[in-house]
Amino acid sequence: MICFELKNMKKQKQNEIFNNHFDLLSEEIIFIILDFLQQNPLDKKAFSSVCKSFYAIEANHRKNLKPLRSEHIPAILKRYPHVTHLDLTLCPRITDGSLTNISNACKSSLRSIDLSRSKFFSGTGLLSLALNCKNLVEIDLSNATELRDSAAAAVAEAKNLERLWLGRCKLITDIGIGCIAVGCRKLRLISLKWCLGIGDLGVELIAVKCKEIRCLDLSYLPITDKCLPSILKLQNLEDLVLEGCFGIDDDSLAPLKYGCKSLKLDMSSCQNISYVGLSSLSGAGETLQELTLAYVSPVTLAFANCLKKLPMLQTLKLDGCLVTSAGLKAIGNWCVSLRELSLSKCSGVTDESLSPLVTKHRDLRKLDITCCRKITYVSIADITNSCTVLTSLRMESCTLVPREAFVLIGQRCHSLEEIDLTDNEVDDEGLKSISRCSKLSSLKLGICLNITDKGVVDIGMRCSKLTELDLYRCTGITDLGTSAIAYGCPGLEMINISYCKDITDSSLRSLSKCSRLNTLESRGCPLITSLGLAAIAVGCKQLTKLDIKKCSNIDDTGMIPLAHFSQNLRQINLSYTSVTDVGLLSLASISCLQSLTILHLNGLTPGGLAASLLVCGGLTKVKLQACFKSLLPQALFEHLEARGCVIQWRDKVLQAELDPQCWKLQLEDI
Repeated sequence: MICFELKNMKKQKQNEIFNNHFDLLSEEIIFIILDFLQQNPLDKKAFSSVCKSFYAIEANHRKNLKPLRSEHIPAILKRYPHVTHLDLTLCPRITDGSLTNISNACKSSLRSIDLSRSKFFSGTGLLSLALNCKNLVEIDLSNATELRDSAAAAVAEAKNLERLWLGRCKLITDIGIGCIAVGCRKLRLISLKWCLGIGDLGVELIAVKCKEIRCLDLSYLPITDKCLPSILKLQNLEDLVLEGCFGIDDDSLAPLKYGCKSLKLDMSSCQNISYVGLSSLSGAGETLQELTLAYVSPVTLAFANCLKKLPMLQTLKLDGCLVTSAGLKAIGNWCVSLRELSLSKCSGVTDESLSPLVTKHRDLRKLDITCCRKITYVSIADITNSCTVLTSLRMESCTLVPREAFVLIGQRCHSLEEIDLTDNEVDDEGLKSISRCSKLSSLKLGICLNITDKGVVDIGMRCSKLTELDLYRCTGITDLGTSAIAYGCPGLEMINISYCKDITDSSLRSLSKCSRLNTLESRGCPLITSLGLAAIAVGCKQLTKLDIKKCSNIDDTGMIPLAHFSQNLRQINLSYTSVTDVGLLSLASISCLQSLTILHLNGLTPGGLAASLLVCGGLTKVKLQACFKSLLPQALFEHLEARGCVIQWRDKVLQAELDPQCWKLQLEDI
């Protein structure tokens, strides 16, 4: 008894000393300390649990909130009175009552709110928000497909609004957008992507009334040439997106001849635009820095000549276009300031056309030649010889490039931070060379069947800044390779080891030392068990995405540590595992869990499934086997729908796994 009292006295004395030291610090200094606790959300929670003083300080410091459940919002806002940014993307059900509570609690302190994943609110709730939160400058209403013009009129009452996203608000018309144009004169950014009810009149009203517009996204709107003259008069316009505007043709672009202030222009998928219309771009010659023309007309000599008067152009994206040799060569001659070039999925790219272009652009920083299947060693030799300051090289499925070419990448391009070699012939010698790129943060090697542990070990030893590694279907990789990555790359955040069939629990134990790991994809690894998964759960507390599909040795004993330690988990795929009702029910304690895929679980019963769906209150998307549809009560589906959860039914038959080489050949045939 005496010993117990002495211990208590000692502990109290230590706490007093600790508190006395922190009493000497001002609140501003402690705020600076808290600013460094951004990586793991649990860190601030631990800080606030130290004492009452810290609890109060942390509450006053927090400006950004991302609630897990809408029913918690009133209590959370009472605890954190100085919130400026409210992210509700984890709350699928937000009612008008919720928005009223938010507006009354936050009032003038709230500056930004994200409702892009939420439903069930209307103009009534938005009006309360606009009237009470006078300093609101940013609202994201993307995907609010049920909102009508009355809701747009409510938004118009937010007089200080600067940024507004209305993507896929298909029921809002020119009338609603007209209200916003008149009421929100300070708008700098507005996205109307897929707002099919808005035409020339609505866009013209925005252009005429909102003179401060910097960014304007009109993707897939049914607009024509009528509204473009007003848009092009915007003096502060920096970014104009016209992607998929099929009503825009060559004649529509004629006003560009008289000038355009935009620094970025996107006309992807505008299929009625040819080189004739692009010739009008000469009016933007002194300002245009980024041009996206993906999936438009063929890149011919005439097309390239349209870019001749764009000396400031730094980024050119031609994804999916048919290109000619003469066209690419001309681009090499005219676009002298290029820093980024994207030719992803462009048919017609050959050594003859690509090599002259890259040899003239020694300052190129980013190059995307994904699926340029006709280039060979020659192109890679010229790219690496000329573009030595590249930071990003994407060359997925360049299948004619031989393994010797990949050695050149590491020998000459030491500044690379991102490399995508998916589905290529790179081997261990190539990886050994690439390991010289000490700044490398992202490396994708999926379906590279020539690499083994030897090459991956070299990457682990020299590329300590690696945060993302994709080894999808790299069947030559074992625990030795993944362990080298785990120990050599402590900042690893994402790894894909799916279908690396020799991977065991040893790899997961090694990866558990990577405390920043947030994404683990290990489907089709039959040797992984619940023991390895438990190690990941304990060591990787920032895990948000987990795919263990076809890991048949993972059962309920693996779910229990996940439920206890992985409180940040949002997405999980349990298909074809040995998890039963018990394991699935245990996941209910993960309040962040939003997406659940559970196909072909032999141990799952209708009763267990129903109970799990009811208790996992944060779910927004569930993929289920179609056979359960008739076994579950209709009332359950109605309840889930009212909660904001979408069920996707699948009727997949279990298929035998193909040999990796056969699988790759089948993929190439497709």
